[in-house]
Amino acid sequence: MSAVFVVQTNDLPRAKVGGVDDPAVRWAGAFAAYGGHGTTQSSTIVYEIEPGGRLGWHTDATEETQYILSGSGELRLEDGTKHAVGPGSVFVLPTPVRHDLVNTGGETLRAVAFFAAAMFTQTFDNAMLPPDVHVLGTPNREG
Repeated sequence: MSAVFVVQTNDLPRAKVGGVDDPAVRWAGAFAAYGGHGTTQSSTIVYEIEPGGRLGWHTDATEETQYILSGSGELRLEDGTKHAVGPGSVFVLPTPVRHDLVNTGGETLRAVAFFAAAMFTQTFDNAMLPPDVHVLGTPNREG
């Protein structure tokens, strides 16, 4: 029987991320699991967006499924469509659909993102701080 990996996500320290040239791009997240750290074929991120903040336009190098735990937001897609999301919403973003998620409510939007790869990258339109780059991803993304 394989070992089971359990992590208490409420205890994970969140890294704060923000857009270099757009103060609305601000969120905080933590990798709960990724290749070599609890998984072999997937990755999971927990993240929060404060009211008025957003993730920033980006594309993912693998399919992404998100589950909204609390708060309300608007999922924006590159084709101009917008979808209201809230607690219990699940959405799947195929590779490489460009997208953004905006917190449209008065409370913190909390979500879990599941990626269909043990390592992946995300390419953002904005340079992101830290570390002033356009590409973010799993800690093992260098191989």
